[in-house]
Amino acid sequence: MLVALGANLVIAVAKAVGGVLAGSPALLSEAAHSVADSLNEVFLLAALHRSNRPADRRHPFGYGKERFFWSLLAAVGIFVMGGCFSFFQGVEALRNGAEEKFSGYVAGLIVLGVALLAEGLSLARALHQVHRQGGAKNGLRDPALRTVVAEDGTAVIGVILAIIGMALHMVTGQVVWEASASLAIGVLLVYVAYRLGRDARDQLIGEAAEPELSGRIRSLLEAQPEIDSVEALFTMKMGLDSMLVAARIDLVPGLDSERVEEISMRIKRSIARTVPAADQIFLDVTDGPAEEARQSPAATGERGGA
Repeated sequence: MLVALGANLVIAVAKAVGGVLAGSPALLSEAAHSVADSLNEVFLLAALHRSNRPADRRHPFGYGKERFFWSLLAAVGIFVMGGCFSFFQGVEALRNGAEEKFSGYVAGLIVLGVALLAEGLSLARALHQVHRQGGAKNGLRDPALRTVVAEDGTAVIGVILAIIGMALHMVTGQVVWEASASLAIGVLLVYVAYRLGRDARDQLIGEAAEPELSGRIRSLLEAQPEIDSVEALFTMKMGLDSMLVAARIDLVPGLDSERVEEISMRIKRSIARTVPAADQIFLDVTDGPAEEARQSPAATGERGGA
């Protein structure tokens, strides 16, 4: 990711210098896009570092949600720095026009061509990483990797739009083409920022596990001969590979406290084997055994996977 950050900074400087010299709104919009991407790389580096900290007394469930928080900041950065500035450049070009010399067009197109090659290689590397982590279904679970793929894909499309807009401006002499390219880049960035921000928001406020995983846990519980019924099952993602599971279960009558503790430990181990990400498992016995059994540590909950 440090390599990607350095590449984004170089590309941003090249686009900014080329945009100023050529007076190109589309190229300046792409410069703002690259600056936003560079800032987001910093956010994602912070996410990777801070989310791996172990649990402590202040955060007993760990720091896994740091990934979601920094991904949300990255989405805000794309919206503010990339999308809004692109809209500004497009509107200004439509209002005031833009005079470019032939040499400015050539320099701008060369910069965009190099940027397209660099962004394309970065996208290919990100997609390869997704493939290594199990394809789109598993690889894109990581909000940091999902943000990188979205940024690189948007960057490739944005550069193509800028090239088309600048080329049509050069051929027709009408700045509306380049201004439209800037506005289109702005729309694209705002849409991507919205999607990334929405996903990060859902995970920050407590997103449940996928229905397939919840169904597997419920089926496992219902298959236990000592469980009369599963009154409620709650799941929440605590990080990339961390999940909280809480179940309210009704045991069959006649079980003593020692038997309840044994059953609870066995069920928790079964859940942890079935869903390795479930590292926080709590069982609440609501009926069946004696009152002292319901108040035992095994019945009220503990860390899973023990």
